Amino acid sequence: MLSAETYKETYRDRRTGVLSILSTLVSALVFFMLAGCGYQFRVEGAGPTIGGSAHAAPQEAAPRLVIRTLVNRSFEPNLETRYTNYLRHEFASGSGAKVVPDSEAADFILTGEILSVGNPTLSFSQTSTLESRAEAVVRVSVEEVKTKKVVWSQVVRGASEFYVTRDLQFNRSLQNRALEQAGRLAAADLAAWFLLQIESGTLTTGADAPAAPPPTAQ
Repeated sequence: MLSAETYKETYRDRRTGVLSILSTLVSALVFFMLAGCGYQFRVEGAGPTIGGSAHAAPQEAAPRLVIRTLVNRSFEPNLETRYTNYLRHEFASGSGAKVVPDSEAADFILTGEILSVGNPTLSFSQTSTLESRAEAVVRVSVEEVKTKKVVWSQVVRGASEFYVTRDLQFNRSLQNRALEQAGRLAAADLAAWFLLQIESGTLTTGADAPAAPPPTAQ
């Protein structure tokens, strides 16, 4: 027969083992309950880096760009001012360049011309035109101030459709709006092309040396 001391030790060992198992089961149950409630354990912040802390690469300054008034070679009068304003707006917001006035120092100078404006017919009946399109073709060139060389040129076409009514005055108003929209689309297209040149490294300002002032327009 077991003595009293041996019985107590055996009972104590069994009790310790049961409590250990229960503790493990409770911990597992609590973990699964927290996971089911959406609690997650994560480490926030940047992870460890090899060779010291990571430093952000310095960003190059945006190239400074002067946009001069376009030359209007179309038969549509007073179009050059509006189209130049569209260019300045689109390049300032989406070309990756900083548009500056002609009197300030710049890295590049943009010049260009409105080559043509047309209104082809899209649909018509036996007696009249039903729908037309306003089209404008614009060509621009970018010259680097330091080297005086043309580093980029592009020709784009902007177009916008409009319906034709029997009211001639109203038709002229619709045509003017379509021409304005065509100019905005052409300007946005040119700004996107210019941004592509910057991102691809085709247009660079070199070192952070001060840029020379642009030559006076003739």
